[in-house]
Amino acid sequence: MLIGKRGAAATAIAAVLSDRVTVRGRDLAGDLMGRTSFTEFLFLLATGRAPTEEQRFFLDLSLVAIAEHGLTPSVQAARMTYAADPAALQGAVAAGVLGCGTVILGAADLCRRLVEDVLARADVCGSLEEAALVVAREHRADRRPIPGYGHPLHKPVDPRAERMIALARGRGVAGRSVEAALALTKAVAEVWGKPLPMNVSMAIAVTLRDVEVPPSLIRAVPILARTAGLIAHLIEEAEAPIGFYLASKGEEAILHKADAAGDA
Repeated sequence: MLIGKRGAAATAIAAVLSDRVTVRGRDLAGDLMGRTSFTEFLFLLATGRAPTEEQRFFLDLSLVAIAEHGLTPSVQAARMTYAADPAALQGAVAAGVLGCGTVILGAADLCRRLVEDVLARADVCGSLEEAALVVAREHRADRRPIPGYGHPLHKPVDPRAERMIALARGRGVAGRSVEAALALTKAVAEVWGKPLPMNVSMAIAVTLRDVEVPPSLIRAVPILARTAGLIAHLIEEAEAPIGFYLASKGEEAILHKADAAGDA
């Protein structure tokens, strides 16, 4: 049974011949290897065109900003998986990548949608500030967390977000997306009754959006970036294992209900 639309099967990304590999119509060995960075190559792969200088800069900046953040749940999952099977590096990386969700790491796309909602309402509301207040109030009334704001560790600011916004302003590319995020920062503080810092997910979303990086690539950036961090942790895990230690400490820290009943 065929699922989906009928039509010719085709791909525009790459072709492999006996004497060459072409990627988006360019000769891999002759045109790209030794002449393009991985960040530029990623953009070419995803879009079919070379990035502008600002797209390259902020895509690279985002990858650096989000690649590593300590012993996160995804890192712990990867290290414990590797401890259980050191021969399956790919399995351990996959375990960590599967932990990249909307709560941790994967919120950039939600942030992009939130900002686009604010921008779409701005004309009706009269200003970005009013639109941001409306959106913040709706989230608060519905008891929904607002993507891109607040962080369990980084208070009163997320230094990564601060740096990204500062660089966008310094390079003259901070546009309506950054303005909307800053308006949301004020609106969230007013509606929640306390400041919630803009976090790195929102900074990634708005800086990349302002330099016209496609939404599909914004969504993928955190996954690609964190893969690099996972590989680093697994190299360290092979040399200085802590995977089973993490597992044992987790076991110790959890109160088992049968034990609790017995103690009572």
